[in-house]
Amino acid sequence: MPWRSSLPHTLAEKILLAHSDVDELRPGDVVTVRCDVVMANDVSGPVAFRAMERMGASRVFDPERVVMVADHFVPAKDARSAELQRRLETWSREQGVVFYGQGRGGIEHTLLCEEGWVTPGSVIAGGDSHTCTYGALGSFGTGLGSTDIASCLALGSFWQQVPETIAVELEGSPAEYVTGKDVILAVLAEIGVGGGTNAVLEFRGPGAEALSLDERLAVANMAVEAGAETGIFPADESVREYLEGRARWEWRPERSDDGAELRQRLSIELSSLEPLVALPHLPGNVRTVSEAAGVRVDQVYIGNCANGTLTDLRQAASILAGRSVDPGTRAIVVPATQAIWREAAAEGLLDTFVEAGVMVSTPTCGACFGGSNGVLAAGETAVATTNRNFRGRMGSPEAQVYLANAWVAAAAAVAGELVHPRDVA
Repeated sequence: MPWRSSLPHTLAEKILLAHSDVDELRPGDVVTVRCDVVMANDVSGPVAFRAMERMGASRVFDPERVVMVADHFVPAKDARSAELQRRLETWSREQGVVFYGQGRGGIEHTLLCEEGWVTPGSVIAGGDSHTCTYGALGSFGTGLGSTDIASCLALGSFWQQVPETIAVELEGSPAEYVTGKDVILAVLAEIGVGGGTNAVLEFRGPGAEALSLDERLAVANMAVEAGAETGIFPADESVREYLEGRARWEWRPERSDDGAELRQRLSIELSSLEPLVALPHLPGNVRTVSEAAGVRVDQVYIGNCANGTLTDLRQAASILAGRSVDPGTRAIVVPATQAIWREAAAEGLLDTFVEAGVMVSTPTCGACFGGSNGVLAAGETAVATTNRNFRGRMGSPEAQVYLANAWVAAAAAVAGELVHPRDVA
């Protein structure tokens, strides 16, 4: 859709303008935004269905634009979670919407990208706070509460205050053992967990284009940890190649206009970054891994909606190959989707993990949010490639979680403590 305004706009503003019925918008305006895709899971979905019923709505606005993913309690850990799974599947069948169930999909955010639901310039409303992950492909993905998702299911739209934009200029190339995880941790170290409130983090520059799509997923995924509405990368040739034969609808690339209003500019030189770690109990409590070295580790967890990619698994396997997990440490690897699981198996990565003493799981959100499949006991310490380390996030409120990239996590599994990956490689 041609932009109606002749004023300069950021990428996020352009997307919102194309999905609303206003002729102009500026940061702070409140607009009604049309959804291209509405997504919910086995936790947020059933709550949204009840809210939708209370609204008096019986059918979704467009079954071809609604996706339900069972991933949080997969496989079901008890009778109550089994009921959530059944409710999600039954409702999806009745509404005629796409449903990804056990053994047929994976973790929602990686899965929707993989399945072509996410395209540059689209708006995706998701019943999960990490819907911002879709910004890796140039989409405006935003997490909403279940009541708002109910409205999206019924009406295909939601209200949105137009956010400001924080431009994050990435320069250079990452040094050895530095990944997209470290890029977003560096941003959090700079602006804190509230520095992106009412804003979009737009990642741009040659360093942004140098990151692989898997790395971009990791960066965009944690934009919400800065309080941002979403994190977004302008679509480039890498995105075009990824979406070839995958995208479900047509799209065209867009970028922020020169002169568009910005709240702030950050500059990060990737070549100067070291592997970083977020210490308990905030994602913004960031130190270098060298500063945090020596912390004894009970559990290592590699996986989640943005760090269970094939890139993460390859990084971990490169450390674990020919080595063993420390006897006092347990390690869990969770491929993000069934397709990634199969690719990892075909490459021999899963054999590498099992030979090293790692437990390999089916795709699940499980331990990431403290639901199942690897929760922590009181007093235990974990190194995880997940996105949150709040008190009690992965189990006991008396446990501690350190966030890190896959290389760092795998090195901790081998050493039994936090170490720089070069010390075991």
